[in-house]
Amino acid sequence: MNMASASPDNKSGQSAETRKILVWDIPIRVFHWLMAGCFAGAWLTAESESLRLLHVTLGYTMCGLVAFRIVWGILGTRYARFSTFVRGPKAVARYVGSMLRGQPEHHIGHNPAGALAIVALLGLTLVVTGSGWANYNDIAGKWLEKTHAAAANVMLAVVIVHILGVLVSSWLHAENLVGAMIKGRKPGRPEDGIRSAWRSVAVLMLAAVVGFWWLQWQDAPTGDGFGDFQTISMKFRDDDRDED
Repeated sequence: MNMASASPDNKSGQSAETRKILVWDIPIRVFHWLMAGCFAGAWLTAESESLRLLHVTLGYTMCGLVAFRIVWGILGTRYARFSTFVRGPKAVARYVGSMLRGQPEHHIGHNPAGALAIVALLGLTLVVTGSGWANYNDIAGKWLEKTHAAAANVMLAVVIVHILGVLVSSWLHAENLVGAMIKGRKPGRPEDGIRSAWRSVAVLMLAAVVGFWWLQWQDAPTGDGFGDFQTISMKFRDDDRDED
């Protein structure tokens, strides 16, 4: 998940020569919103036995998305690469201090605090999905179920902090960071923008996700997850016919 911005290349703020440049490629943006939607859906279906398979499918999807993000963080575009935004504790402390003073350092890509949230969310996703998979397959006892729930709660807390950070950063930087994660553009010097949005990679990622969902739907047994959802939908349609 992407938070307010970071790049070691431009920390001096915006100049009169800045304009809207392409910062976030399409794979990063698709990844961000898919992760957000999957986490929200998995959280809302966590206690539902009838939607258990939907919950599990969304969790597996998040795990696959993290795998993609790790690869793209190594091979992707300039501001997607971990090497351009992951920094140590001193950089995080310096950035948070500048935020508290009301004079935040300006970064084109992820800022150090946002980078910390990204790494935390990626790691927590692996813990949540790994413990969820083991729990779903009855590999361990109650302790793993508690670990799964605890990790999910910590992840929710990080997500909330992430959202608050985006709002505060948007206000202090006078930038629409949510809009930037939709359109991919932020104010900056023309030479600092990325050259390609890599639409083809985003299409392949979406195709992989939709294909996985389709397979899960096809393999869903009656009485679990999607099967129950289909049964409930058919029941509602039969009730409507009876009323007519």
